[in-house]
Amino acid sequence: MATQARAAAIVGIHEYPSRDVEGAVTPLHIKTESALRALEDAGLTIADVDGIYDAGDGGMMSGLAISEYFGIKPNVIDTTMVGGSSYEYHAAHAARDIAAGKCRVALLTYGSTAHSNAFAIGVGGRGGPAAAPWDNMDGFTGMTLVSNYAMVAHRHMYEYGTTSEQLAEISVATRYHAMRNPEAVAGMTALEFMDIRETTIEDVVNSRIIADPLHLLECCMISDGGGAVVIASAEVARDCKKAPVWLLGSGEATGYPENGGDITTSAAAQSGPSAFGEAGVTPSEIDIAMIYDSFSITVLALLEDLGFCKKGEGGAWVEGGRLRFDRPNDGPALNTDGGGLSSNHPGMRGIFLLIEAARQLRGESTSQVDGAKLAVAHGNGGMLGSRHCAGTVILGKD
Repeated sequence: MATQARAAAIVGIHEYPSRDVEGAVTPLHIKTESALRALEDAGLTIADVDGIYDAGDGGMMSGLAISEYFGIKPNVIDTTMVGGSSYEYHAAHAARDIAAGKCRVALLTYGSTAHSNAFAIGVGGRGGPAAAPWDNMDGFTGMTLVSNYAMVAHRHMYEYGTTSEQLAEISVATRYHAMRNPEAVAGMTALEFMDIRETTIEDVVNSRIIADPLHLLECCMISDGGGAVVIASAEVARDCKKAPVWLLGSGEATGYPENGGDITTSAAAQSGPSAFGEAGVTPSEIDIAMIYDSFSITVLALLEDLGFCKKGEGGAWVEGGRLRFDRPNDGPALNTDGGGLSSNHPGMRGIFLLIEAARQLRGESTSQVDGAKLAVAHGNGGMLGSRHCAGTVILGKD
């Protein structure tokens, strides 16, 4: 492994434990509690924060609103909003801002009550308050988010012979990890999942179709939740309570429909090489792969695009349970907290990728990979087969 620059590190994390708040708290309450707990985890206070990174879940003019609510006057406010990949963008921006001397302690927060508010994340319409430029192309057809991903799955099957059984490997691996995470099990119970246990390939392919060819157990859950991440300069990190988890490299990219384009290839094909190149590592060195798992096909396409295997070979590559945490010689362990498929998905899951990657590199995961040294957190925001953003972050321990 190359010697990387270590200018910024994750020093504090917190994941809000409840997946079903039943209207008892607001997203702002979740953000606030998570922020205070993450700062406590780092051995810092709100007075130490001089950089705010927010994806708009704090309401209108979120950077201003959060700063006032927390009672701080930050030197940096970043309100980049690119869906589920927002927090990978925030981590990358925070690392750059810290390296440039713009701030010393960056705070990333997220809070959502998507479940309590019965927000139809995957099957609702895609309409918004104003017409978008692409509405004349596909908005009028009533295409839902899940149908967009199903279209990608169908194309991948047609092009490469990928099977539903191969896609099911992803759901089986994440549930295997979720059953070792008490908060994930409690969440599934609160959300009234049926028959909560480890699943099999047969369980997945025999679950009902949501959008052909995607089955129920290949689709993310809808939950409440949130969390916070504290990123600090090397100088601050040296005095924090926990060992630093260094931000070694990052990449950002966008993807959208183009004539002659391949919908099975995501923007990760652009952001991944940038992140790995900056970090000076290769996909084969990665121990933990925290990959946005809105649907099974999301993970399969992203693993290919990030370079873990060649395009079209993902189906065969994931077979045989190789993504489990207890198969360290087979490749990276996937979404060891249980992922969006079996732990939580409040609408934008990118912050949880950073949180669990940090847990693994600290040795604190409930599905701990022995000797884990390197992790990738990759967020996908938007809709995989059409308009989306990719954020890739490489993390490492001392």
